[in-house]
Amino acid sequence: MAKPRPAPLRERDITRQIAREYYKEFDSLIESDVIIVGAGPSGLICAHDLAKMGFRTLILEQSLALGGGFWHGGYLMNKATICEPANEILEEIGVPCKKIKECEGMYMVDPPHATGALIAAAYGAGAKVLNLTRVVDLILRRDGILEGVVVNNTTAEMAGHDIIHVDPIALESKIVVDATGHDAIVVELLHKRNLYKSVPGNGAMWVSRSEEEVMDRTGEVYPNCFVIGLAVAAVYGTPRMGPAFGSMLLSGRYGAELIKKKLKQE
Repeated sequence: MAKPRPAPLRERDITRQIAREYYKEFDSLIESDVIIVGAGPSGLICAHDLAKMGFRTLILEQSLALGGGFWHGGYLMNKATICEPANEILEEIGVPCKKIKECEGMYMVDPPHATGALIAAAYGAGAKVLNLTRVVDLILRRDGILEGVVVNNTTAEMAGHDIIHVDPIALESKIVVDATGHDAIVVELLHKRNLYKSVPGNGAMWVSRSEEEVMDRTGEVYPNCFVIGLAVAAVYGTPRMGPAFGSMLLSGRYGAELIKKKLKQE
């Protein structure tokens, strides 16, 4: 086999084409059907399903890496549990799930594999992503109708407005999904505008109850605002679940179905 020879790319062309491609795509992201805030497991599978249904779906993630807390298991042990039937979602996208015989309904996964597959699946379905993008406010029109989010570059926000004051920009959508886990950022911003009650945060750990409550309460909490995944527990003050990710996936998929129903009605 002949030694591969890399193409002789020019520095100017690299810079020019990156800028051209980014801003060409960015123009198409200013308006979406659904904006999902948070790229953890619930946000990723929700984005995958909605994009696969044909909706223009944009994921906003304040960190550089997508995946949220799913890259690792608990206590620096690189395994994570999945409850049945959430294993079917991962198996559908090619992630091996090991059934634990002595624990009924429990499966074990390698978190990096599962997270990488979820990211690839979301992209493969057509979802778009803006990472290093922090939601700082909401677009609210007329009588408090939610029609999108206000965002800024995460690094500018981290520097603080006393150091670098950069005005945010707006991204419009028909639906906004809060998939931000413990922080429930979108709902907290509704509370800040006196449009929703305060966010109590997660209660103490009770895994089975937590996963049940997340599924029972996944849905629309304010007109055009849906909560999925661990954000559900934060909004309703239900128990935390730790390194168990089954309801994260199930909630993301169920949330996508509820959103589809609402968009189809409109």
